[in-house]
Amino acid sequence: MAPAEAAAGRPRRTPAALLWEGVALQRDPVRRVLSRARRARVELAPADAEQLAAYLVFLSDWNRKINLTGLGDPVEAVDRLLIEPLAAARYLPASARRLLDVGSGAGSPAIPLKLVRPQLSMHLVEAKVRKSAFLREVCRRFSLGDVQVESCRFEELLTRPDLHEAMDVVTVRAVRIEAAALRSLQAFLKPGGRLLLFRAQGASPLAHIPQPLSFEAEHPLLENLRSGLTVLRKTRS
Repeated sequence: MAPAEAAAGRPRRTPAALLWEGVALQRDPVRRVLSRARRARVELAPADAEQLAAYLVFLSDWNRKINLTGLGDPVEAVDRLLIEPLAAARYLPASARRLLDVGSGAGSPAIPLKLVRPQLSMHLVEAKVRKSAFLREVCRRFSLGDVQVESCRFEELLTRPDLHEAMDVVTVRAVRIEAAALRSLQAFLKPGGRLLLFRAQGASPLAHIPQPLSFEAEHPLLENLRSGLTVLRKTRS
């Protein structure tokens, strides 16, 4: 800790925090977002890039106060938090209107999807109180309508009749996910709805896909991150 910081009693800033300050201090974050989108062959309107860049800077400000994301590289942060969800948006059904995001954390993939697909009605599920507070503030700051932040575990929502078979899409970032969790998550989907699992390319195949879910597709997302998307479809009630 630097002497001046020690004297002032300020907490020591981690390397990740210092790198996130670089996000906020970029001279042209919009250009950075557009550049990374082009690199990933993702079409992005300049107006949407402005919104996404503003969200990332807002996130970087909050990330210095509370631990929203451990990503320490600003370039990786743009790719993982913004560009990866935009690449996944290609696989959202055009007719999709209601989406439930499980473990929303810092807001990705849900917030970028909402910014570019504003017609989506969303439920963001986040059990940690401070992260839920951040998500509500994002919605307020960016005037995101028709978004509900649910401060609980997704299992607690299974008792809500209004959410039973109500969603066109459920999204989850999942390194590993058990069959029991898949069985619970499918309860939120309408017949014909999709469960989108953000996973690594080449991740182990799902050991068991419980009925009424069935495997639909695997899609690569960003090659530099080796990220991919597993799509499951609900075949019936």
